[in-house]
Amino acid sequence: MNKKPKPSREDLLIAKYFRPLANDPGVLGLLDDAAWLSPPAGHDLVVTADMAVAGVHFFTDDPADAIAKKALRVNLSDLAAKGAFPLGALLSVSLPENTGEEWLAKFAQGLGEDCDAFRCPLLGGDTTRTPALLTIAITAIGAVPSGEMVKRSGARAGDVIVVSGTIGDAALGLKLRRDPVNPAFANLAPALRGHLLDRYLFPRPRNGLAVALREFAHAALDISDGLAGDVAKLASVSGVRAVIESKRVPFSDAVRAAIANEPSLLEVALTGGDDYEIAAAVPEDALKPFQDAAKKASVDLTMIGRLEAGEGIIVLDPEGKLMQLQQLSFSHF
Repeated sequence: MNKKPKPSREDLLIAKYFRPLANDPGVLGLLDDAAWLSPPAGHDLVVTADMAVAGVHFFTDDPADAIAKKALRVNLSDLAAKGAFPLGALLSVSLPENTGEEWLAKFAQGLGEDCDAFRCPLLGGDTTRTPALLTIAITAIGAVPSGEMVKRSGARAGDVIVVSGTIGDAALGLKLRRDPVNPAFANLAPALRGHLLDRYLFPRPRNGLAVALREFAHAALDISDGLAGDVAKLASVSGVRAVIESKRVPFSDAVRAAIANEPSLLEVALTGGDDYEIAAAVPEDALKPFQDAAKKASVDLTMIGRLEAGEGIIVLDPEGKLMQLQQLSFSHF
């Protein structure tokens, strides 16, 4: 007598926590080894991938739903910078041996909330056990009208440098998380401390900027490793030099208060990672219409400098003097 095969524990885990998130018809209910995806007519696919490792990208005691949201949002930020809208995401997660059902339920809940909020369905992936730390890898797939992906390499001398949102919140949030008694944060109001911590936990991918970026930007990238370093990358691949005026960089009230307490934190704000804002190079005469279009998407844009003939990057302090930065951005190696 033939017996029906008993589902493995991995099959049961996928069915319970991840199949409810896989609502695209091409996913086939996560019952196959792959999914099929048809991009909209007249569009190109844009594909990006990022990993998140416990102790590197998040704290091991961070809430499970926050970890899931951050892992997805950093990929959505990459799509936004390319002018693309999401089609879906693949999730691969390596779970420590002691991962419990409660943690998995919260992780799946957070991931599902953001899959719905950003219209980015789960398309599949892989699950494994590990004797090491929690590791999450997400591959996000987006679409952009054919030939219109916004690259890093299109910036031109004479363009202005524009950034979305505010800069340095996450870097200072990480510093606060690591050293909560640091004098720089001692007299910050609870709301300001909470703002920094929240911005570290929950990036704000600027997907509402995608259409405006395609229309106005010569080049763009998301700020993941630090403003100075990432703008330097954009300038380098475009064959121009970047000049950033730190007095123009948009800082939140929390960052300004912390820098007032400890001026050395200005460098941390300019070079620290995890902003996940957008930096773009736009023609100067397009700045106002670009800002107006962004405002309709509820995103603030600020001009922070210019691109000119030459190479490298110059960062000026609030008095207009050259800053000697110890490093331009975060690096894993």
